[in-house]
Order: sequence, then structure tokens, then C-alpha cells
Amino acid sequence: MCLGVPGKVVEVYSRDDLPMGKVEFGGILKDVCLVYTPEAEVGQYVLVHVGFAISRIDEAEAEEIFSYFRQIDEAEEASETSREGLP
Repeated sequence: MCLGVPGKVVEVYSRDDLPMGKVEFGGILKDVCLVYTPEAEVGQYVLVHVGFAISRIDEAEAEEIFSYFRQIDEAEEASETSREGLP
């Protein structure tokens, strides 16, 4: 199973004749290879796996994935809180 994380393209450039982009993940910028998504433009969202944008996604889909991440965080916090009361 693979995990793809959505990020927003904030810059598109070329490095060694490869399409590249700066992609934002919750305020963190990473260099991402856009060879599989050369049509990606600034302001669009891409799904990133191990440094490669593997597909473009729309903002609604990105927000849906972000909501799943928030739910996971909330469940993890609730689990930790319930464990604190155990002997």
C-alpha cells in the first residue's frame, strides 16, 4: 500500500531537464519531481508519493484527504487521553 500526500504547487521550474516544483505541505515546502504530472501549474494540488507528484487532484479532493488526516490525529489524541487514566 502506498501513501500519497496532497500538496499545493507554489512554484514550477526545471532541474536537469526535469519538470520540478516547490510543493507546500501544511506550511512546509518540498522539492517535488513533476515528471508524471508535467501539466501541473502553480496553485493546483498534486498527490505526492516519495518525492514524485503522481497525479493532479482538485482542491475539494485535497481538503477531503486533509479532513481524514485531522480525524486520524483526533482519534490518536483521544486514545492517548484514555490511556492516561489507566493504571
